[in-house]
Amino acid sequence: MSIIEKINENITKYIVGLKDLLKLLNIALLTRGHILIEGPPGVGKTMTAKLFAQSIGGTFKRIQMVPDILPSDIIGTYYFDMNKSEWILRKGPIFSNVVLVDELNRAPPRTQAAFLEAMQERSVTIEGNTMDLPEPFIVLATQVPVGTEGTFPLTPVQVDRFAYYYSVSYPAHEEEMKIISRIDSIEDASLNPIVTPEEIMKVQDEIAWVFVSERVKKYIVDLVNFIRSQNEVLMGPSPRASIWLYKGSRALAYIEGKEFVSPDHVKAISKYVLLKRIMLKPEYEVEGLTSMDIIKRALESVEVPKV
Repeated sequence: MSIIEKINENITKYIVGLKDLLKLLNIALLTRGHILIEGPPGVGKTMTAKLFAQSIGGTFKRIQMVPDILPSDIIGTYYFDMNKSEWILRKGPIFSNVVLVDELNRAPPRTQAAFLEAMQERSVTIEGNTMDLPEPFIVLATQVPVGTEGTFPLTPVQVDRFAYYYSVSYPAHEEEMKIISRIDSIEDASLNPIVTPEEIMKVQDEIAWVFVSERVKKYIVDLVNFIRSQNEVLMGPSPRASIWLYKGSRALAYIEGKEFVSPDHVKAISKYVLLKRIMLKPEYEVEGLTSMDIIKRALESVEVPKV
């Protein structure tokens, strides 16, 4: 049984549904990416993230964003210890393997920016001292609907730091029946690690051995460039979109036990990578056009290579 299969089997003892989110968590873990999540409260985001962290033998921290939260509340700060007569570092919750940031867009821009270095460089700088974050390291951030009172919209630069985007919906009727039937065990859920961080980092390195042909690489870049060229698009995906399509499809192929990436792997990961990286012109948004419409158009129009 592979590491990913072990993780999934462990988590699904308690989590009902959310299979796509769990798959995306595995992809993010293997590619060292981060996930931006949207959806209603109470659908299992926090529990899934917590059990995921426990399964990989890592630490988990949940940070609730509020308008007056400071960067030091996230990354940490130095304080003077009167007994020792020295400055001591108090590390913030960002020093964890899996960090769930609830309602990221409730934090002011200055605090939102505190995540940029952590997510990109996998390190933080406190009082001029740069410190590495633990490995593996994943940020899962949720956001409330844009325009809600007391929110600060994420900038395109911040959104672009997230490798993947996932929208959580309410559970199906049968799934919700299972949830309420098993709620007593779910609320007390706690898992023992079934893999170690060292094993995960080894697998992360193995992903590089999954073969991606020049035709598939061209297909990835053609998809991104097609979207950029559309008249309805105000701002298209950055080169990071191509990078995460490449990394994500490679991880998906690995999870499926394949030695090479096919166009189907690229298609399967495309909406998670591209959806939040497309900014439409206002006049087309008013008419009801969505980013998903543009992605579907690209998948239907760009020639699929034979591999």
